[in-house]
Parts: sequence; structure tokens; C-alpha cells
Amino acid sequence: MRPRYEVILRVDHEADHPTARADHTGGGAENRTPLRLAVVQPPCVPLDVAENARAHAAAVRAARARVVVFPELSLTGYELDAPVVSVDDPRLAPLVEACAEANALALVGAPVAGDHIAMLAVTGGGATVAYRKMWLGDAEARRFRPGDAPVVLDVDGWRVGLAICKDTGVAAHAERTAALGIDVYAAGVLESARDTTVTDRRAHRIATAHRVWVAVASFAGSTGGGYTEAAGRSGVWTPDGEVYARAGTDPGESVSVSLTRPDRGGDGRGP
Repeated sequence: MRPRYEVILRVDHEADHPTARADHTGGGAENRTPLRLAVVQPPCVPLDVAENARAHAAAVRAARARVVVFPELSLTGYELDAPVVSVDDPRLAPLVEACAEANALALVGAPVAGDHIAMLAVTGGGATVAYRKMWLGDAEARRFRPGDAPVVLDVDGWRVGLAICKDTGVAAHAERTAALGIDVYAAGVLESARDTTVTDRRAHRIATAHRVWVAVASFAGSTGGGYTEAAGRSGVWTPDGEVYARAGTDPGESVSVSLTRPDRGGDGRGP
């Protein structure tokens, strides 16, 4: 039996490590293996977890990345009354199998027990609730409760901070997450097509303020909840705040990149 996710990833919470800092300039980090990361905007069938999990699995296989980031509530669509998704839901099996084949960590969106909007961490060993959204929109707050702490995953020596949509617009979230020591700020979001610049502004601010890579998976197409045309344009930003790679506006698009350690005065671009 393959080990579960907790065995291969370390999760750091603010309460456990209140003063941790990332070392971007030394301490052996220059020898760290580049991180292959993808951001995906999968096609979505609202409320159809089984079909969406299959689409996620196909995206994981195509990405050929170690970490694959999906949008907010990607398994259900933006349906605020969607039933919760448990970590042992059999409908997730195709995604777990794809992660096993690709040796990938998929960060996927779903409503979870306790009434949270969450990010699940899915590997070949199964699924775990990795992070609960801390800042909720007004409509979301009628059902859901905010998470209580930032979370950072350690993936092969890379420290990946997690965020969901509105979190990215609250400076305190990035500050508290960065204080745990991060190399990458990874977010799953949903914006309407008319708000495409919102993600760009937020990603640039976070990248330049904290000198980290920013990876954003943004829903495209129709996603439920009144979003008939989501923005898409998922992307990756360098620690200098430049757009390094970007998808278009169609469902099913993705981008994969190799991240390297930022050098002093450089952007850490991978091949």
C-alpha cells in the first residue's frame, strides 16, 4: 500500500511555526531540484464530482508536473450549496490513480465537512484536507466558516503556501503565509471575465512584496453559481512580479513550468 499524503509532505501551520522564514539566498538551497508546477483551468460540470474528478485526472496526466494547482471549488463548480466532498469519496479514485502514475500532488478545490471551502491535497496515497479558506465572500459566509490559519506544504524541499480566491486580495494573508517561510504562493481562484485584471494585480503585489513565485489556477468557462463566463488566464509570476507563463481563456487550458531558486537580483526562471 502506498503511504498517505502526510508521509511525504510536511504541513506547517502558523500556530506551530510563528517565526519561520524561507532562505532564498543560501544554505544549500541552490542545489535543490527545480520544481515542476502546473496551473490548470479544467472543464467543469457543476455538482458532478465524478465527471470533474475524471477531468482533473486527465489534466494531471497531461501536465507531467510534481504539483498541479486547480481553481477554487474545482470538484463541484462554484455551487455554494454543493454537498461536502469527503477525503475518502470513491469518486476521487481516478484522480488518486492519476497522481500515483504521475508522482504528482494535486491541489483541488472542494467544500468539506465543518462547512469550509477547502483545498484538498491529493496524491497516489489518497486525499487530505490541506487548507481551509480564511477570507470568505459575503455569499459564502452565509454557509461556510473561515479557516483559522495559513498553511504551507513542504514538497521535495520546496515550501508552498496555499490560498483560495479572496485570500489573495487580503495583504495579511500573504504576510502571514510568507512569515512561515515560502518559495511559492499557490492559489485556486474564480473571477468573472470582466475582472481579469484582478488576478494580475494581486499576483504582482504578492510576488514583489515577498519575493516568491506566485501560481494561480483560475476557472474558465461556465462554473456554476452564476458564473457563465469565468476569466481563465491561469498563470505563474516570477519573484520580480513578471508574468512567466499564462493560459488563455478556454476551459481545459493549462501551463507547466520549472521553478528554480530565485537568485539575488534575478527571477529564478527555470528552463
